[in-house]
Amino acid sequence: MPSTLAERPSAAAYGHAGAAARRRTRVLALAEARWAAAATAAFLLALPLQLTGASAWLWGPLYALAYATGGWEPARAGLRALRDKTLDVDLLMIAAALGAASIGQVMDGALLIVIFATSGALEALATARTADSVRGLLDLAPATVTRLLPDGGTQTVPAEDLAVGDTVLIRPGERVGADGRVLAGVSEVDQATITGEPLPAPKEAGDEVFAGTLNGTGALRVRVERDARDCVLARIVAMVEEASRTKAPTQLFIEKVEQRYAIGLVIATLAVFAVPLALGGDLSGSLLRAMTFMIVASPCAVVLATMPPLLSAIANAGRHGVLVKSAVVMERLGQVDAVALDKTGTLTEGTPRVTDIRPLAGSGLDEPALLALAAAAEHPSEHPLARAVVDAARQRGLTLPPAEDFASAPGTGVRATVGGHTVEVGAPARLIGARGGGARHAAVRTAAERLESAGRTVVLVRRDGVPVGLLGVADRLRADAAATVTALTALTGSAPALLTGDNPRAAARLAAEVGITDVRAGLLPEDKVAAVREREGAGRRVLVVGDGVNDAPALAAAHTGIAMGRVGSDLALEAADVVVARDELAAVPTVVALSRRARRLVVQNLVIASVFLSTLVVWDLVGHLPLPLGVLGHEGSTVVVGLNGLRLLRESAWRRAGSGGGRTRRDPAPVPA
Repeated sequence: MPSTLAERPSAAAYGHAGAAARRRTRVLALAEARWAAAATAAFLLALPLQLTGASAWLWGPLYALAYATGGWEPARAGLRALRDKTLDVDLLMIAAALGAASIGQVMDGALLIVIFATSGALEALATARTADSVRGLLDLAPATVTRLLPDGGTQTVPAEDLAVGDTVLIRPGERVGADGRVLAGVSEVDQATITGEPLPAPKEAGDEVFAGTLNGTGALRVRVERDARDCVLARIVAMVEEASRTKAPTQLFIEKVEQRYAIGLVIATLAVFAVPLALGGDLSGSLLRAMTFMIVASPCAVVLATMPPLLSAIANAGRHGVLVKSAVVMERLGQVDAVALDKTGTLTEGTPRVTDIRPLAGSGLDEPALLALAAAAEHPSEHPLARAVVDAARQRGLTLPPAEDFASAPGTGVRATVGGHTVEVGAPARLIGARGGGARHAAVRTAAERLESAGRTVVLVRRDGVPVGLLGVADRLRADAAATVTALTALTGSAPALLTGDNPRAAARLAAEVGITDVRAGLLPEDKVAAVREREGAGRRVLVVGDGVNDAPALAAAHTGIAMGRVGSDLALEAADVVVARDELAAVPTVVALSRRARRLVVQNLVIASVFLSTLVVWDLVGHLPLPLGVLGHEGSTVVVGLNGLRLLRESAWRRAGSGGGRTRRDPAPVPA
């Protein structure tokens, strides 16, 4: 059985495993996915049989199965829309597929069915992924809390029954049950779910605490200041749900085009059939011309113009650990012209590490001896700072003397007997105070302030009551952070902004290292959303990159959201449009550049498809287009645009995107019509 917290599997590991299982179950539970898979399988079984000259009795039923499994759902939806006096393009595609089958082009119609069934499954999957993660977020807040009664007793009540002004007791290790203010007690609260800060925040009388955050080793008495329905956690859920219900402008535009095209094609097909018949043409000839028109005017090539480039880009990104949740998202990625980055877990690794070891003059200790002394005292502690100190000593191969009489004081530090000496490790302001104490203490405070101004969390080490050294702890910058900021600046034409819940000094220091000048620190989730909406209100398409629950509302509200997957919370992964599963920050500008290449190929394909479609339609209307030639031209255009889109499956497409192959904002990719 693991003996220390560092050796136990993390809750996040269990959480991500459970989330993966839920995703697999959800995919299988989607009817659209099951029908699309069945239609695709039937089509792939029928096609080689037909091409090798097998009997139609073998491949015919398989094509019929593809029509039935892939077409019945959009046909039903189209008929329902028709009852509401709306002509759905899906119904039009079913009609075109059946028309093709009626004149012997069974494979052509089946291919159209499979394309639309697959597209529908992708959209259904992308829109179904947020609900369970929102419910999981609500589980962070405890179901019951301990309310203090006026007579000094306690009462366990449901958290939703708390009223503003109630006083609750938060015991060590419990989650805070309501937003409020500390009345009494000293502790440290892990509030990474709200602010994103990697280290627990010290809390004492007068400090604010948030529902769903995790109390440390001290007990707190908290006065409730917000109703449960208005707490920060509840507002996060509400903002994610609101953003998830909002349709993208691109989707609204596509729906308008689909409706107009569907109506126009039906009218045109009826006219092609009726006009020659009215002018004395024979029935079979008019029907053949109308069926030819329906085939050549059906938007198979137009459909393939969009999907293969985007789906190929999605598949290529997936091979490199970047999950893009839908083709619409892949298209929108290439439209971003502003970027907002989180700090902890995004630009940094999200794990505190010892960066500075400063023995004080007259202590008689060198750096290894100071670190070993501090690590020996911190070894029994499970505090993140303690783990950082112990890990630093282990990485240097230091031998730690045994510690006895260990004690931990929340918000202050630890005390232990090491080698016959009383060793204390903790915050300088707690151990030596903010003023007084003589010249030595003044020198310690000055040294600590210098480290803090450099963005470090400072730990003081005392031996037998005498300060002997300082340790600086900081979250380490990712190796590719600066290069990523540079690449995103080149792509969008402006440097990214930094949005973080961390303290301003740490944020400013890190921003300076990576080349960011727009820094907004100390933000709550709603503040991040406000910053994103401010930019979008100015006409920018904002890409937000984050990792924690506190980033989820901004990820959902942004034009496009990217979550860092390895350390990201379940909600961030669900609220985001893109997940970087391998946790490589450099993949962010690469996938944006790949999206821009995909959008350019979409435009190329639309031009190719439009030229073929218009040529064949005019030929059929003005002259006499033989049906085999019409099918050949229609299928030829479909194959051309399909192969053109599949170019993005190649490994070289990802390398080109990563090496700056995507267009910058100064050379924008055109928006598909």
